Amino acid sequence: MDHQGRLLDHVHLRVSDLAASRRFYRAALEAIGRLEAFGEAPGCFYADELYVDEAKGRVSHLHLAFQARSEEEVQRFHAMTLAAGGRDHGAPGLRHYHPGYYAAFVLDPDGNNIEAVYHGPTKRSADSVEITRI
Repeated sequence: MDHQGRLLDHVHLRVSDLAASRRFYRAALEAIGRLEAFGEAPGCFYADELYVDEAKGRVSHLHLAFQARSEEEVQRFHAMTLAAGGRDHGAPGLRHYHPGYYAAFVLDPDGNNIEAVYHGPTKRSADSVEITRI
């Protein structure tokens, strides 16, 4: 059994151009069918546990992978993020990481390596985890 979604609490990106990053990440989330997670607050935007705001100094540099539910979502992610200002960093296709690992890579406006990955057919115990504060 493979457990996911238990290690990271959140990811916070500091970007040089908030508007350009907003266009890029909205396109990425729309491509993988998760635009409902997108939200905005003064000076930032967020999606699920991803928070993005404008840097007052250095920007973030990291690799971030979104889970896709199909090879078609990976292809749509690649096309839509390129159209939204991303730069190609690896066209959609199978990778050597494990059998069935299908991914695409795009550099966001600040050069972060953003990936969409489909691990092949899976059965999940839930689409998401609901947390209730007590």
